Amino acid sequence: MAKIGSLNSCSAILSGLAKRLGLESRLLELRLQHQWPDIIGEPIASQTWPAHIRFKKLHLIVRNSVWLQQLTFLKPALLDKLHKVPGAEAVGEIVLRVGEIPSPPDSSALPADGKTSEPEVEVEMDPHTSGIQDPDLRKRFTRAISRYPVRRAPHRPAKDPSRAL
Repeated sequence: MAKIGSLNSCSAILSGLAKRLGLESRLLELRLQHQWPDIIGEPIASQTWPAHIRFKKLHLIVRNSVWLQQLTFLKPALLDKLHKVPGAEAVGEIVLRVGEIPSPPDSSALPADGKTSEPEVEVEMDPHTSGIQDPDLRKRFTRAISRYPVRRAPHRPAKDPSRAL
C-alpha cells in the first residue's frame, strides 16, 4: 500500500484499476491477439487465433481438424511459450476448437510510407506526428490516426436571445 503523499506510476494505477474492474483477462486477450505471431511463432499463429480467456482457460480457434490434432500434442509447449508473456501465467489450460480464423486487419489502407493521398489530411497530421523521433513509430501513428475520420460538429447558427422564451 502506498504511503500518503507518495506518487504512483501510471502503470501501477492502471493495473490496479484493471484488477478492481475485472478487466485483466480481457486486457490479456487483447495483448495475445495483437502479439500472437510473435508469441507463438508464425506457422502456428497463421493456423490459430486466441479467441478468449474464461476461467483460466485460453480458447484457441484452429483452422481445421488436422491442426487441432497436431496442437493437441503441442499444448505443453504452447503453454510454456504463453507463460513467457507477462500476465499470462494465470492461464492454466488451452482449449482447442475448429472454427473460422478472423482475417488480419487491412494494412493496405495507406501506402507503405504512411502517407495519405489527400494533402489536407497530411497537413493536419504533420503537427501531431512531427514530435515523434522514431520513423517507424511515426509511420504507425500516422496510419492509426488517418483511419479514423475527423468528426466535425455541424455548424449551427446562434440562437436569437429574443426568441428564447
